[in-house]
Amino acid sequence: MLVYRDAVPPDPAEIERIFAANAWPPAWRDAVHPFHHFHTNTHEALGVAQGEAEVLFGGPGGEVLQVRAGDVVVVPAGVGHCNQSQSADLLIVGAYPAAAPRADLHRGEAQAHDAAVRAIAKVAVPAEDPVAGSGGPLAGLWGAKG
Repeated sequence: MLVYRDAVPPDPAEIERIFAANAWPPAWRDAVHPFHHFHTNTHEALGVAQGEAEVLFGGPGGEVLQVRAGDVVVVPAGVGHCNQSQSADLLIVGAYPAAAPRADLHRGEAQAHDAAVRAIAKVAVPAEDPVAGSGGPLAGLWGAKG
């Protein structure tokens, strides 16, 4: 997971412009779901445009991270995330890599575990970093298989 602090202007349109310029088309404006979930078919960028939140990453035994306006979190496929609390004005811009399919949503059902692991292993590392573009750290840090 990559965490950028104060990386983008606290403005949804500017975050969308930055993500789009770096081949991560913006897909939604909202908050993080208040239940544990993950995506098996794509990575996700969360750009905090307004407010702040405490988000649990890594599933029920994971780590809570405080995010605030200007921060960006790049969540690898398969990493669970869950909104624990938020300010009343929270607004997040969500984006996925340009070549990604529509994001699926899984809640960690035991019977789907093996299929989820197989799907996550097939998700390619994006060519572009949503904040820094092709020169950003994402590809080098995530390696050939994310």
